[in-house]
Amino acid sequence: MDQEQREERNKETYGMLKPCLERAMALQTALILFEWDNETLAPEEAGKYTARVQGALSEAYQEIMTGEKIKRLLEQCRKETGLSEAERAIIREAQEEYDRLVRIPPKEYRAYQELVAESARVWAKAKEQQDFAAFAPVLKEIIFYQKRFAGYRAKDGQKLYDVMLDDYEKGFSMKKLDEFFGLLKEELVPFLKKVTQSRTEIRDDFLTGDYPEEKQRELAEFLAEYVGFDFKRGVLAQSAHPFTTNLHNHDVRLTTHYKKRVDSSLFSVIHEAGHGIYELGVADELTQTLAGQGASMGMHESQSRFFENMIGRNEAFWEPIYKKLQELFPKELGKVSREEFVRAVNKVQPGLIRTEADELTYSLHVLVRYELEKMLIEENLNVEKLPELWADKYEEYLGVRPQNPAEGVLQDIHWAQGSFGYFPSYALGSAFAAQMLQFMKKSMDFEELLRKGEIEVIRHVLKRHIHRFGKMRDSRQLLRDMTGEDFEPRYYVEYLKEKYSRLYQTE
Repeated sequence: MDQEQREERNKETYGMLKPCLERAMALQTALILFEWDNETLAPEEAGKYTARVQGALSEAYQEIMTGEKIKRLLEQCRKETGLSEAERAIIREAQEEYDRLVRIPPKEYRAYQELVAESARVWAKAKEQQDFAAFAPVLKEIIFYQKRFAGYRAKDGQKLYDVMLDDYEKGFSMKKLDEFFGLLKEELVPFLKKVTQSRTEIRDDFLTGDYPEEKQRELAEFLAEYVGFDFKRGVLAQSAHPFTTNLHNHDVRLTTHYKKRVDSSLFSVIHEAGHGIYELGVADELTQTLAGQGASMGMHESQSRFFENMIGRNEAFWEPIYKKLQELFPKELGKVSREEFVRAVNKVQPGLIRTEADELTYSLHVLVRYELEKMLIEENLNVEKLPELWADKYEEYLGVRPQNPAEGVLQDIHWAQGSFGYFPSYALGSAFAAQMLQFMKKSMDFEELLRKGEIEVIRHVLKRHIHRFGKMRDSRQLLRDMTGEDFEPRYYVEYLKEKYSRLYQTE
């Protein structure tokens, strides 16, 4: 058999695999729609009934992805040559998904999917009532399943938490993350104290007030479109916790919330638009496949943090559009200068809520969660001790202490969704973004592009180096290909220290 015939046979084998993967992806798409609906429009009483449907869909997905046909075709495809990089990536992701799911007994998998489908509602009610005890039994059950499933998948000698971390960020084990967070703790905790002791006063009272929801919605749509979100292929809705999801690269969905503090929604929208722009930029040959999404949670977060902070909190960004804010909110911002506004949205104010954190303190919020997750998974920390430990760590790192579980351990939905290993990605994303910014500034006048409103130039660089590849390459490979360096967290520390030393005149 000559090379041309061999490649033709390879294509035939891959062609037989594709319909199986397409059926599996159709089920995943249905699950994503249910998750979207649960967070945006579903009635309160729908939860436990919809959870059954989600459980059945998850069971069917597992059956397809672990079936003998997919197993056989994957074995054949892995031996073949002549496949494209995209096809090889899809096969790799399918093999990893097969390996993950085949080790989990179907009854346990379905029971777990129903548990997490309902647990978000238990969490929401517990948070509303500031009652951690009401959520603790569900959390214990989720942790039990998480550890059990990780145990099924762990390689010889592999730590359970490292298995979980690998689901969100390949190449970042506890060893690597301990080094990263150790650097942040060493550098940023004392620097934060220095900043908070500065005599520099930054006024931000005007950010809180009677900001009409309909005007905030108008601003949200304007900003999302201004930074490059395509409303022909996406929508913006409202939810308690802003998030982004996608069905494919022609249906990407953002949410935000509207509060009395206008910058809360404003930067949530820019942040989520960054996620959305990433998904819109995935190559057509990858979309609706297992490789047709962001490379990792950390790389995804790098794009949202890049848009929110490196672009959105840069004074140059507001030069062309600040008048739009003043026109929408003449009473609140009409007499506030652009310079005052930018200083206000960059103000450092250690607080309790991660999603409302300023740029300097943000990763310290993540540090708390990382340390507690390690204790829950690797040290069998008693769940009942979480609220007190959470409060102690906030006091140590940020100098603030929650007075109730709603502003403490119950503030995030992630553990209710079973997302153990996810939180470190938020800090890694910020560090990835800083490294990308440092690279970009070598080849372009970044601030001048913002002053001219030419964000498409910046967006094009990100699409060329990051977005179009989907999951074809992991985050460290993408960083190396883009910047010529492996992950280097010192760029992030230097970025923060330079920015806030200037703002607070600490040098």
